[in-house]
Amino acid sequence: MRILWVCNKAPEPVVAAAGIEGVISGGWLDSTAADLLLNANVSLKVLFLGGNSVDGALANLSFASFSCDVAEDWFYKQIVIFQPDVIHIWGTEFPHSLEVVRAANKLDLLGSTVVSIQGLVSICGRYHYAEGISDSVMRIPSFGDFVRGTSLDRDRRTFLERGEAEQECLRLVKHVIGRTEWDRACAMQLNPGLSYHYCNESLRPEFYDASWSLMDIERHSIFVSQCSYPIKGFHYALQALSILKAAYPDVVLYTTGESVFRNSLKRNLGRNSYQAYIAQLIDRLGLRDNVHFVGTLDAAAMRDRYLASHVFVSSSTIENSPNSVGEAMLLGCPVVSSNVGGVSDMLTHGKEGFLYQESAPYMLAWYVSRLFDDDLLAKRFSNASRNRAVHTHDRTKNLNTMMGIYKTIRLNHVG
Repeated sequence: MRILWVCNKAPEPVVAAAGIEGVISGGWLDSTAADLLLNANVSLKVLFLGGNSVDGALANLSFASFSCDVAEDWFYKQIVIFQPDVIHIWGTEFPHSLEVVRAANKLDLLGSTVVSIQGLVSICGRYHYAEGISDSVMRIPSFGDFVRGTSLDRDRRTFLERGEAEQECLRLVKHVIGRTEWDRACAMQLNPGLSYHYCNESLRPEFYDASWSLMDIERHSIFVSQCSYPIKGFHYALQALSILKAAYPDVVLYTTGESVFRNSLKRNLGRNSYQAYIAQLIDRLGLRDNVHFVGTLDAAAMRDRYLASHVFVSSSTIENSPNSVGEAMLLGCPVVSSNVGGVSDMLTHGKEGFLYQESAPYMLAWYVSRLFDDDLLAKRFSNASRNRAVHTHDRTKNLNTMMGIYKTIRLNHVG
């Protein structure tokens, strides 16, 4: 079977084959691509969004990069040359997905084209004005954003503009792959005629062979995997941290990315608006000693951060099925997550973790404190979440499901 992938990032097998340096690859794409390439009957071509021009082939894998402004004609030529049985577009977040669909439509190949729903920018853009952040922060740019001509409000409008292309893409296609009631509802409301195919995601290999233990953790430590923009709700996590600090003075919150406190005035002035707001909030709440930014982490370092943490927190204001929650569950790190999007399809409140209203940081603090205070509860959640995630992210099962979807689409199109 000849399969053409179109991706927002290069999956790890492409990164390795092309010798691309300094790339954090596509996460869930890594395992799926690696497993797919073990099938001798599969020929996989990957087109991926990348800054540098890359084009090559190795065994049953070929690949080429494209720029963010690539047009429909380029994808048309790639499809004609490769002659795929199935075209699989991973995600709708960027305009190139619509360009691929238009090219497939010209070639009368919409019946053999499928789109995987990752996040939905047309929906997420509505939540970019996160509750708990004042209009002044959203509308008035930091000095760094002013110089760059950006702002949180402009970011929101960019989401919504990209969402227009996303919605057109989903209205044109005939097949989508999803994994939650949320993404199914969003897709089917846009296009009731869609064929919806269910398939869970496989995670990075590093998360399958390790297990969280209370014996190895830093007590009263919290891990939040992202803090880069308002949708991730880091401001709510900080408000919860302030509440927790009153009862646990030693509480520490770890998060990825560069510290919002830079080592020079010039670099501090270069912060974007959300970074500047987070810095102000940390100082206002007296949390400088309680928040640690750990930089960019590869898969192994991310795994180790989960394993060292007492609790993992996802404080997002909107998500589909966040891989960070899946990774924490697969390792058995107790999870407290905002109950948004498709998260409730991943874990059951009170059984595999805790869910809370995303705009209620006091409830986030409450549930974290319950896990801090109750080792038996933490162990119970750890075992239950790991047992569930082992099935959700079963690589063999998910690969077989994906291949079944490809075969169904190919047969239906040929038929």
